[in-house]
Amino acid sequence: MENPLDPAELNAAMENVHRAGIPGLFAEVRDGDQVWRGAAGVADVATGRPVTADMRHRVGSITKTFTAAAVLQQVESGQIGLDTPISRYLPRLIPGERGDAITVRMLINHTSGLAEYLPYAYPSLKAFPALANTGPQSLDDNRFTRFDAGELIEMGVTAPAVGTPGGTPGVYSNTNYLLLGELLEQVTGTKADKYITQNVIERAGLRDTELPTEPYVDGPHSQMYEAWFGMIDPPRDYSVFDMSWVGPAASLISTVADLNRFFGMLLAGEIVSRSSLAQMQRTVPVISQEGKIIDYGLGLHPMQAPGHGTFWGHGGSAWGAGALAMTRADGKRQLSIAVNLQRWNSLDSSGKPKPHPIDDALAALYQVAMYGNSGDAPREAVTGHPTRSEAIRRSRR
Repeated sequence: MENPLDPAELNAAMENVHRAGIPGLFAEVRDGDQVWRGAAGVADVATGRPVTADMRHRVGSITKTFTAAAVLQQVESGQIGLDTPISRYLPRLIPGERGDAITVRMLINHTSGLAEYLPYAYPSLKAFPALANTGPQSLDDNRFTRFDAGELIEMGVTAPAVGTPGGTPGVYSNTNYLLLGELLEQVTGTKADKYITQNVIERAGLRDTELPTEPYVDGPHSQMYEAWFGMIDPPRDYSVFDMSWVGPAASLISTVADLNRFFGMLLAGEIVSRSSLAQMQRTVPVISQEGKIIDYGLGLHPMQAPGHGTFWGHGGSAWGAGALAMTRADGKRQLSIAVNLQRWNSLDSSGKPKPHPIDDALAALYQVAMYGNSGDAPREAVTGHPTRSEAIRRSRR
C-alpha cells in the first residue's frame, strides 16, 4: 500500500505546483491519525498575501456528491425511488415519454441523455467544443446575474439530446443535478440548499461549508484567477460571482479539512447507509466534458493505481477556483487540494488545450499525497468533474 506521509516531500511537491504557474494552492492529507496541512504561493497576486491551509474556497462540482447523498437519504426513507421515472415527481419539467424513460438514477450518474445547459446560459460559450472560438465576455456580463433554476433546466431539456435514457456511455451534464435539486424540493417541501445544509453539511459537522446565497465568499479566502485558455491575460479574479447558475450542481464553498471530513464520513457509512454507499459506488462509463470516457457512480468517481487500492471522491471547478477530494475506500488515506487558477492551458491551432507544466506538477503532487511517491498515480484534473488522462480546464463544471 502507500508509504507514510512525508511532510518534506509534500511541501516540495506543493512548491513545484506553485513554481509551475499556480499562484496559490493549499491541501490537507490524512493517513490514519497523521494529518498534514500545507500551502504554497499567494492568495492575491497584487499584494502578495499568502494562501493558508484553512482558507474557504469554491469547490465546484464536488457539490454533486453532497447533492447525491441528500437524494440517497430520501431513497432510504422511501420518499424517492432510485429507479422511478422522474416524471413521477417532476412531470412539468420533463414531460411525456422522455420523463417516463429517465429515472432518478440516470440523473445522478449522467445517463439521462439530457444536454448541458451551460452554453445556452453563457452565450459566449456556445462554440463548445470549439474552444478557440469561445470568449470570456459572458463571465464578466453575468457576475451578478441571478439565474432561475427552472429556466436553466429548460435550456438543457429543450437542447438536442446527447444520448438515450439509460444508454452508455452517458454524458456529463449539470442539467441532471439541477433537476435533482428540484426533486429534493418537491419531495421534502424544503429548498434543496436548505435540505442539503441541514441533512448533509450539518450532519457531517462541517463548520466552514455552505451553499451560498450571495456572490461573496465569507471568511478567509483566496482570490480566484481565471485564465480562460490564455484569453484572459493576465488572469482575472472571479472570487465574487453569483453561483445561482449552478446551484446544487456546483456552488459549494468549503475547506480542505471539511472535504476530508465529509468524504471520510461518507465512505464510513455515516452520511448514507452502507447499502446506499454501495449504490453510489456502482459506476458506468460516462463521457466527461473533456471528451474522455470515465467511470462515474452516483456522485462519486474512482481513482485507482495498481497496488494502492481505490480512492473515491470528486473534482470541482468554478471560475478561477479548482478543487479535488479523494479518499481511499478504507477511509485511511485522504487528499483534498484547492488551487486558485483555472484553465491555464493555452490552445493549439486546432483549438485543443496544450500540455502545461502545471499538469505534470499536479500529477506528481497527487502521487506523493495519495501513494507516498511510489507507483504511478492517475492524472487527475482539478476540475468540475474527473478525467483520467488530461488536466484540461473547460467551462464551469
